[in-house]
Amino acid sequence: MNVKARDSSALGRFWAEALGWGVFSEGPAVTGVGPVGSVWPDCLAVCVVAVPDPETVRYRVHLDLATASAAHQAELVARLKELGATPADVGQGEVPWTVMADPEGNVFCVLEPREVYRDTGPIAAVVVACADPRAMARFWAEAVDWTLHEITDDYARLRSAEGVGPYLEFVRTTPGATPVWTRVHLDVLPRPGDDQAAEAARLRALGATPADVGQGEVSWIVLADPEGNEFCVLAPA
Repeated sequence: MNVKARDSSALGRFWAEALGWGVFSEGPAVTGVGPVGSVWPDCLAVCVVAVPDPETVRYRVHLDLATASAAHQAELVARLKELGATPADVGQGEVPWTVMADPEGNVFCVLEPREVYRDTGPIAAVVVACADPRAMARFWAEAVDWTLHEITDDYARLRSAEGVGPYLEFVRTTPGATPVWTRVHLDVLPRPGDDQAAEAARLRALGATPADVGQGEVSWIVLADPEGNEFCVLAPA
């Protein structure tokens, strides 16, 4: 997952502390955060990338964090506030989860205990707001070769075929909902030894389209999913 920041090092350290993960790479423009000891392809990494100014693009992706009990939820919220997170109001009303923003304003949720997320690790799910969860789930299930666990007109849930790590969820956008501006998108990392251009071609055949976000000459390929959400196909590790 790719998160934009004015200060990639500081925000990377926030997410490492928040998730109890380690910083596996740190440079002048990119800080990588991931589970300590995890091996591709069974982990989700957070890459925090420096940008000079807030973007004006509306990304519709956020993280949900898992908790094991009501006490754990309260403790996690308090610890996140100490790290620099703040309460956020996105029009959620009275809900059992807590909506927060990281130090650069990216919204995320600290969920109440839910049995389905008991073994996901600190991130319960990467959540994508969309118009058609069924179509998005079909595309992304093929794109990342994950297993579809649940699908309705309003909601869909995928998870790694290995049955580990967070879920990828698609939630139908409520008409008239207050827009939430964040700087988060998904990245796709081909398996070691795979061809990046061939992977991008496969994704285009599934319904992705080329996208220009002013990236210029870069080592990754920028595409958009069927609802126009940009994502990057990275060079294989």
